[in-house]
Amino acid sequence: GKSEGGRRMVSYEEGASFAKENGLIFLETSAKTSENVEEAFIKTAERIYENILSGAYDVTNENMGIKVGMASNANAAGGKSAGKEGGGGCC
Repeated sequence: GKSEGGRRMVSYEEGASFAKENGLIFLETSAKTSENVEEAFIKTAERIYENILSGAYDVTNENMGIKVGMASNANAAGGKSAGKEGGGGCC
């Protein structure tokens, strides 16, 4: 990642090595340009799905932290209905 000044805080090699050693996905992303941000979410979702298919996650056990099904609008918006006045969005 980079600091606000644009200087790299962690080298690519250090990040990639840490991810590999810990079985993690590694992608460099940029909040400024949004480069690889969507890809990071997609790759994470794919990995979760692969783990569900392989049986690594037991979706019948809510203690695993996975709930099968789509969230309702109220749940997805933190208990507020999406699209109501007062805005929305995250930040």
